[in-house]
Amino acid sequence: MSDSPDRKSEETQHLDAARNGDAGQFSELTELYRRELQVHCYRILGSIHEAEDLVQETFLRAWKRLATYEGRAPFRAWLYKIATNACLDLLDQKRSRRFLPNTNLPRSDPHTGISPPTPEMTWLEPFPDEWLIDPSAINPEARYTASEGISLSFLTALQVLPPRQRAVLILRDVLDFSASETAEVLEITVSSANSALHRARTTLAERYHGRTPEASTTSLIDQRTQWLLDHFVQAWETADVDGLVALLKADAAFAMPPSPSWYQGRAAIRVFVAATVFADEGMFPGKAVQRWRLLLTRANGSPAFAIYQRDKKNEYQAFGLIALTIVEDKLTQIISFIDPSLPPRFYLPPTLKIR
Repeated sequence: MSDSPDRKSEETQHLDAARNGDAGQFSELTELYRRELQVHCYRILGSIHEAEDLVQETFLRAWKRLATYEGRAPFRAWLYKIATNACLDLLDQKRSRRFLPNTNLPRSDPHTGISPPTPEMTWLEPFPDEWLIDPSAINPEARYTASEGISLSFLTALQVLPPRQRAVLILRDVLDFSASETAEVLEITVSSANSALHRARTTLAERYHGRTPEASTTSLIDQRTQWLLDHFVQAWETADVDGLVALLKADAAFAMPPSPSWYQGRAAIRVFVAATVFADEGMFPGKAVQRWRLLLTRANGSPAFAIYQRDKKNEYQAFGLIALTIVEDKLTQIISFIDPSLPPRFYLPPTLKIR
């Protein structure tokens, strides 16, 4: 793990000023690493909200401890050490694992009501691909690519690991840290780091078998995928139950965190969407206008949509984000994250005007 000569020179200038009490120079320096640290914290925690908070905590700890930084390791590695341990501190205080309903619970009966959120359950959150643009987050020698390292399937498997094994695997196999660098970050011996990595790889191999979703390794979308995405939008916005079901694989899953309810198979999803999402033919109650609007984005290395719901003021308010998994030109997974704060985090507006 190394930095370019230009970045090292710039870093030295900022550090000298920061050590003399210049908080502005320190802020400029740490800001260079914000995006990649957010990605790192997200991989450990599975939450975009917590990742943002922990990066702020990392910068605060770094400022308070700046006098202890002796320069033996790169400043970037020092920040990763603080960020990793801040994440582990948080996980020591709370439930340490996040999942998706369809990976952790029995499927629901579509003829019964949607279960409300429960405080005992915490779910994975979606992550904007745009945060991965930073070239310093790309490690060609790593076992997993930067994009694969935030896929929902990879993260779901990763969450099975105990927090410290999770951190070791991310540092070694996603960020391409050496064994000695990883040991330094976690303040353990190299042999302990290697042992933890072996256990983590063994467990992960049982639950994760590599990427299969289409259109997941690049932001470019081919014609077949674009056709599917266009028809998904059309079906959702016009409440076309048959049109949506036609896009699904036979065993497709539909989940809606923070509700623990989820549905599997075309028949179950048909019943569910007809009675809920597409009820009243998808029209706003009392008016012949569409209830939903969708905007294309990307989350966790795959196509996604910000979703907006019409309100009584005749505006479309942010409702959440839909993450899709596509295999062989069909949808195998629809995860509708119900959280109005998500579209703005994907650089999309909180409100849409009537078109």
